[in-house]
Amino acid sequence: MIIGVPKEIKVHEYRVGMVPASVNEAVSHGHTVYVQTLAGSGIGFSDQDYIDAGAQILPTAEAVFAEAEMIVKVKEPQAVERAMLREGQILFTYLHLAPDPEQTTDLVNSKAVCIAYETVTDDKGRLPLLAPMSEVAGRMSIQAGAFALEKSKGGSGMLLAGVPGVEPAKVVIIGGGVVGANAAQMAVGLRANVVVLDRNIDVLRDLDAQFGGTVQCVYSTKEAIEKHVLAADLVIGGVLVVGAAAPKLVTAEMIKKMKPGSAIVDVAIDQGGCVETSHATTHSDPTYIVDDVVHYCVANMPGAVARTSTFALNNATLPYILKLADKGYKAALQDDKHLLNGLNVYRGQITCESVASALDLEFVAADKAIA
Repeated sequence: MIIGVPKEIKVHEYRVGMVPASVNEAVSHGHTVYVQTLAGSGIGFSDQDYIDAGAQILPTAEAVFAEAEMIVKVKEPQAVERAMLREGQILFTYLHLAPDPEQTTDLVNSKAVCIAYETVTDDKGRLPLLAPMSEVAGRMSIQAGAFALEKSKGGSGMLLAGVPGVEPAKVVIIGGGVVGANAAQMAVGLRANVVVLDRNIDVLRDLDAQFGGTVQCVYSTKEAIEKHVLAADLVIGGVLVVGAAAPKLVTAEMIKKMKPGSAIVDVAIDQGGCVETSHATTHSDPTYIVDDVVHYCVANMPGAVARTSTFALNNATLPYILKLADKGYKAALQDDKHLLNGLNVYRGQITCESVASALDLEFVAADKAIA
């Protein structure tokens, strides 16, 4: 198979779909890999590094898209990239379609085979290609929140850890999944006062055991969310409904009642955000203030630590890249129900039920679509 790796063009996005080691693996399997010039420069890889790994360098994204049978990216394709997709071409990347009708329409019209990292599953019901970026984003959320709390950024001027004689900040984490657990780990390490809310009792039990009682684990209800959000110095939104738009658990009314100078990091912003006052920001301009509450809503948080993120992502995606390339997409999807769950758009059809539901579009089951 001919695999194409274009340079990411989202604002301050330095990650890359395949590192040289991944390219070398694909080439050793007999595949051809075209990499756009400077695609890995943001994380320290030169074109020569890719050439040494067996890749061929092309000068433009247009050239990569024109040659490749499968495009491997990190972030959702931007409008100019979507225009380069063709019928039957495989797109393997993060998509986050539920809150993005424009992208969905373009992918449907392209008739490409669009497989989303974030809805691929495993035997334990986990999301193996989303998990590494959720780990990064969860850990980053605390340092981003600490930054937002600084007085010069509009925050209250509170240090998360406090100091002897001064109380630490209260960090409220909504969602106890991968993001929430990693955020809690960082916040506890900084000696903050940490509360995690979740609706899954088993998740709460696991977190209680993991942190040995240093984290307050609370069952999530509207009342509990409001109580803890209003008392918070920093709120982390780590809610995930697989493939679907995130529910708005923190309302605009709650924001009005929060402490002036408090901060919110809405990690769920890729799926539309779980805070009613959230809208996507970029690393160039990461925060804004609503009702004296600092909002950090960067839609590609892990891009700020691009080298760590790229290696973590490649570790997870490489086996699936090789499977798709070795078998062809149809056999690979038919042989692996978990990879099939990643199929969001297939030759003009929506094959992810949560995306179809969110956007009020017709749904076709993935197994029937590719039959």
